[in-house]
Amino acid sequence: MTDTSDAARSVGRRTVLVATGTTAAALAVGAAVSTEAPAAVAAPDLQPAAAAAVCSLTEELTEGPYYLDGALVRSNITEGKPGITLALALTVVNSACTVIPNALVEVWHTDALGEYSGYVGANGHNETDDGTFLRGGVLTNSSGVANITTIYPGWYRGRCVHIHVKVHTGVTLTSDGSFTGGSTVHTGQLFINETITAAVAKVSPYSTNTVTRTTLAQDGIYDDGGASSGLLTVTGSTSAGYTGTLTLGVSS
Repeated sequence: MTDTSDAARSVGRRTVLVATGTTAAALAVGAAVSTEAPAAVAAPDLQPAAAAAVCSLTEELTEGPYYLDGALVRSNITEGKPGITLALALTVVNSACTVIPNALVEVWHTDALGEYSGYVGANGHNETDDGTFLRGGVLTNSSGVANITTIYPGWYRGRCVHIHVKVHTGVTLTSDGSFTGGSTVHTGQLFINETITAAVAKVSPYSTNTVTRTTLAQDGIYDDGGASSGLLTVTGSTSAGYTGTLTLGVSS
């Protein structure tokens, strides 16, 4: 299981509009990492003022070979998969730094053993595959925030720990719990500081994944661009769980 070919490296870096002044410096989206446990592991509801301080378009990265159409619209995508809780709070803004409500933020990633639903076995493990675990999306609220509960991803051969993300606007929710129509305004990946991943890798069930782990520095897709390349700001601990936040600047 790998997606590190040169063709998959990137689908084009977009122009970055960097916010200036103390407001942007104080926000520091994606630049700070802490391993202290929060009082409660819950996805924070960022306010529009905070999101508006960031004027960057997040880098577009490859969709990869493991995308499946028809993702369920739901805020919790774990489906009982074992692992450390990861609560994502992803704020969506446009190039004018205005938050975008009712955008569908869709994510997908591997389980603790590095297996994608719909492709189980590609990383060498025999599991039940329903084709939906650790896949799904949710509409952003009035503050432009999508709150999604998942687990910390595992890893597979040739890639660092990452989460795939797509942002769609103008979608229509369907009766089967999915969505249709609209436009895809961002395709990218989310990354996590290596220090945190190293701590997670020591904890079961992650510790049972015997595939050699690729670090951020070794990864062929992440380019050390920080928040502009999808690096989450993550707080928490292996015992209490983690919260990951990022502002996604999209072209809409």
